[in-house]
Amino acid sequence: MMNWAILGPGSIAHHFAAALKEEGESLLAVGARNKMKGQAFAEKFDIPRVYEGFQGVLDDAEVDVVYIATPHAYHYETIMEALHHGKHVFAEKAITVNAKQLEEITDLAAEKQLIVAEAMTIYHMPIYKELQQLVDAGKIGAIQTLSVNFNSIKENDPENRFFNPELAGGALLDIGVYALSFVRLFIKDEPNEIISTVTKHETGVDQQAGIILKNRQGQLAAITLSFMVESPERATVMGTKGFIDIERFSRAEKATVCYIEEGNTEIMESGETAKALQYEVRAMKELIEKDVPHVTLPYTKDVMNIMDQLRKQWEISFSFE
Repeated sequence: MMNWAILGPGSIAHHFAAALKEEGESLLAVGARNKMKGQAFAEKFDIPRVYEGFQGVLDDAEVDVVYIATPHAYHYETIMEALHHGKHVFAEKAITVNAKQLEEITDLAAEKQLIVAEAMTIYHMPIYKELQQLVDAGKIGAIQTLSVNFNSIKENDPENRFFNPELAGGALLDIGVYALSFVRLFIKDEPNEIISTVTKHETGVDQQAGIILKNRQGQLAAITLSFMVESPERATVMGTKGFIDIERFSRAEKATVCYIEEGNTEIMESGETAKALQYEVRAMKELIEKDVPHVTLPYTKDVMNIMDQLRKQWEISFSFE
């Protein structure tokens, strides 16, 4: 059995630790900058080893894989250190801040024969495997257009991770990565045309954006992101013979498929929203233990390239890049 460790015991790490326990995994250690916070986390999840900071975890020879749940700005440095210490890495989205960082990480992982992956729920929800099979079978015809909305109001605090540029804040890296990952899952290849507009927060990061993507096959995707409004998290995939409508697409368990020619509707259900992080754990285990193809990594790279281009259009960069 592999031994897991968690770096950064924040809110999402609590959910991931619970998922590890549900899957019967060995959660051996936690590393936290605040030792008291780390100890409280360890007591809650019965974790035997607590380290102040991350170095102790990385030096622990019994730790096989680390889950990184720190703000985006710290991912690159932490992932590189973990790989240098021989650890497999599962990092929260967005896995890095830019494509150059991701390339360096994946190159090092390949050199050391280690697995590095992004904790992107969309790639591992069972419903999407079934929907891809439906699309591949031509049930809704050729995909032409996608529409994705992800809007989530955030407290207007310039110091929090959502708006602080020193923490790589902004809607794009926080929720936009979900929308782009969804699009990339269903289109044939990476977009080669990108049109966008943005509303910036007073700190300079993006807080609202409209994005249109087009690839060489002519497939179009329209995305709206916002930290300023709240709306249902919805995605629609439109083909020449029908469409798929998905609510709460980031952790979907149900989809409505409408067939235009037949004039009927089908409800598809698979998996459970509540088990989203457990599906991630299973996928990471398979990558490490069964040596299965890392099919989501090219999507992760494409999404990072798109986000780089968007931030360039918006003239948004971070001081540490």
